[in-house]
Amino acid sequence: MSKYRSWSLVLMSIVAMLILAGCPPPAPADSAADSGSGAAAGGDAAASGAAVATGGDCANTITLGAAVSETGKYAREGKDTRQGYDTWLDWVNNDYGGIKVGDECYNVDIIYYDDEGDPDTAATLVEKLITEDEVNFLLGPYSSSLTMSTSAIAEKYGMIMIEGNGSSEDLFERGFQNLFAVLTPAGQYTQSALKSLADLGAKSVVVAYEDTAFPTSVGEGAVKWAEEYGMDVLAVETYPLNVADVSAIITKFRDLEPDVFVGGGHFNDALLFVNGARELGFSPKAMVITVGPSNPEFVTEVGDASNYIIGPTQWEATMSWQDEYFGTAAEYAARYEEMWDETPTYQAAESTATALALHLAIEQAGSLDMDAVRQALFDLDVTTFYGPINFDETGKNVNKPMGAIQIQDGVINVVAPTEAAVSSVEYPMPAWDAR
Repeated sequence: MSKYRSWSLVLMSIVAMLILAGCPPPAPADSAADSGSGAAAGGDAAASGAAVATGGDCANTITLGAAVSETGKYAREGKDTRQGYDTWLDWVNNDYGGIKVGDECYNVDIIYYDDEGDPDTAATLVEKLITEDEVNFLLGPYSSSLTMSTSAIAEKYGMIMIEGNGSSEDLFERGFQNLFAVLTPAGQYTQSALKSLADLGAKSVVVAYEDTAFPTSVGEGAVKWAEEYGMDVLAVETYPLNVADVSAIITKFRDLEPDVFVGGGHFNDALLFVNGARELGFSPKAMVITVGPSNPEFVTEVGDASNYIIGPTQWEATMSWQDEYFGTAAEYAARYEEMWDETPTYQAAESTATALALHLAIEQAGSLDMDAVRQALFDLDVTTFYGPINFDETGKNVNKPMGAIQIQDGVINVVAPTEAAVSSVEYPMPAWDAR
């Protein structure tokens, strides 16, 4: 598997800097670790105009570890996750001056492995991070399925894993004491959107979701909220991981003529459903789809067909939350854009918030002791640029509401909840042949 550290400069520049500082250069990675992509996070960052450095005046180092998808099904979302972590890494080392632990300060390093989007591979790599790399704490992967497998390893070794990209309700029903998640749980993903649509007169809904952990929680939650808001659930369909064709589901739903379609999956699933609906003439009055619509690349991928599509969102730059660390949500977005030359997705923002929450807990604990930091996480009650963070006894963030966006004339606008909205929901969506 490829191993790479989050240094932002090429190796020769790092060596030169360390020599000038009187420090030995970093030990080279073993040949097996160099195989595959062999890329340092800093190398990738430099390619996109970013500068992620672990420099600073602190004499000590905290080492974090993460298995994150660089390849495989979740490569796109994995990139956002890693860039979110590295945005915090750059800030904490270069702007904040390192993590304060008692009277000492610590620089931070992150060791990454490519989990290839595979739960078994991810679990193996996390065990390696714990037993061979001897990291201090773990940051989570992208997706509930990968979080499920990796958090079991973390629990086995009694090591804290904090994450922002695994929201399945099942994750928090195992009695674990070492898993913490800053994001709103998956069962609530569609609540704001469906409430808004019900208020606008939607009466019926169909639901399709991938039969893995996160989409299942989303889909089951959608059924629950639709029924609670008085809508008839006409059909529920599931499909397997890595599906390439959803035309049979779309055709069945088209014949039912629902007001609302809900799709629970990941980015590629969103592409399949929107493109398939257009090609097969499936024109519900609203389409609510997870993950894809909130990502600016979705608009690029499907063009004008993205208009009117609604999606849940954990965070957007127009939301009103702020903190003393990254400032407002908009200021965080500006920093991210300067580093990476792209707009942050909510997956990126929640990854930055994940690392920030761990950072604040370490400072509150005044120690790197696992028990002390764990208790500090349970006690954490803070509002950040990403929103409020307060963990219950299962490790879920119980204070953060879920938002909804709609793509309107190619722009991603927050439409719910009301207090966060910058626009109103456009309903009904015009039929494909009427655009």
